[in-house]
Amino acid sequence: MNSALHIVAFSGHRTYDNSADDRLRSVVAELYDEGVRIFRVGMAEGFDLAVGEVVVALMELHDDIILEAYVPWPLFSARFDSVNKSKYDAVIAKAQVVRYAGFAFQNNIFHQRNDMLVNGAGYLVAWWNGSRSGTGYTVGRARRHRTKIINLYPSAVTEQTLL
Repeated sequence: MNSALHIVAFSGHRTYDNSADDRLRSVVAELYDEGVRIFRVGMAEGFDLAVGEVVVALMELHDDIILEAYVPWPLFSARFDSVNKSKYDAVIAKAQVVRYAGFAFQNNIFHQRNDMLVNGAGYLVAWWNGSRSGTGYTVGRARRHRTKIINLYPSAVTEQTLL
């Protein structure tokens, strides 16, 4: 089996409203059942942290999951509000791998982080509304890499690859 099929990356908007939480939990469980063991999370507020919490909960049931946190730079969470900072700290504490795109903010650091997320992944699970955005950039990169894309956005204007 292709090793990329054992890796899933996640990307979504910071404005995520938790409306897809049930579907997100279901898709993460389905991917685990399909053999995915490496879960890559971008660690931004919104969708990323919601994913992180779902993966951490799944880790309680399965000890073979590898959570990889992809962080733009080490002090990225410094401006998070207290709720999101607590979520960030809880997720990153459970991550077996933490990768940084750089050492400090710089132009394109989010694209670099997103490139790292998608490179080598067999799946991208997104919460993307079709806009030109960081998530849109990541979906485009995944398409170019022929990564299977699952878009959880309720009125997704893009094609969806379903399990």
